[in-house]
Amino acid sequence: MLSDEYLQALHQRMYGAVWRWAGPYRRHDTNIGCAFEEIRMRLRLLYDDAAVWIAGEVYEPREIAARLHHRLVSIHPFVNGNGRLARLYGDVLLARHYRLPRIPWGGGSLGNADPNRCDYIAALRAADQHDFVPLLRLARRT
Repeated sequence: MLSDEYLQALHQRMYGAVWRWAGPYRRHDTNIGCAFEEIRMRLRLLYDDAAVWIAGEVYEPREIAARLHHRLVSIHPFVNGNGRLARLYGDVLLARHYRLPRIPWGGGSLGNADPNRCDYIAALRAADQHDFVPLLRLARRT
């Protein structure tokens, strides 16, 4: 699952019925995420890091899923659907590799009024500043 082929196929399966462009990585810069020319390189680094985290048991499973999720969101490889994809990607890792239940990421409404979503967004912003405590708190909820 730590490959471009898997990630693009997952995006296609999630959104192909909605967006005909689903699957391929974005080909232009956006106001969030890395430069589009860096997407593949940054994903390769993420896949390599995740493989080490898993094989070396560097972090506990939910922390691996949270860190994988955060990095994927920060790369923002697709034009749209990155947040949902990253949440599912972390959950698939937990289910397939560790046989653990999904993370209650915060869900709720996409509107900023939902307190769960506000906590989730605040946790991602804290992780952007290298403070993973709020995101790990969310990841460890059951």
